[in-house]
Amino acid sequence: VPSLERQFYKDKNPRISAVMMLFYPIGGITHLALIKRNAYPGVHSSQISFPGGKAEPDDKTLADTALRETFEEIGVLPGAMEVVMPFSEIYIPPSNFLVCPFLGVAEEEPDFVPNPEEVVELIHLPLDVLLDDGIVEDVEMETSYAQRISVPAFRFREHIVWGATAMILSELKETIKTALK
Repeated sequence: VPSLERQFYKDKNPRISAVMMLFYPIGGITHLALIKRNAYPGVHSSQISFPGGKAEPDDKTLADTALRETFEEIGVLPGAMEVVMPFSEIYIPPSNFLVCPFLGVAEEEPDFVPNPEEVVELIHLPLDVLLDDGIVEDVEMETSYAQRISVPAFRFREHIVWGATAMILSELKETIKTALK
């Protein structure tokens, strides 16, 4: 289970990564970009996640990592997005990644160019669907570390978002709901 306890993972020397929670308009309606990863040998194969990935030595900041990875994975130019703020970092034990999420906004609908080597589908999640509590449910999953485990997940259309991405989505959703009060 992903953990926010720094003591728990600091001695594991995790790989540092960053993801982008990118909001943008389509037809006047705010959407959030999610990707379905390609199938590959690895713990995050075929999962739904945010665009993002491992920090590289040339990245000056983790926000730069999120911008670069978003460009590499879905083709959105860094200049087309504004990084608004970081969210809580989250540790993912099965892959030993520490993920740093960033909230980003594009004023106009980006020209998306998904990288077919990494992305099998680009998912446009409308903000009103994200904020609907009816899409959150417990689902039974088989994971790399447990057979048949019940996990909280976001389900919309045929997609199930769970694990670290669901935890990040939960924080994002609560932050937005608090801001709208």
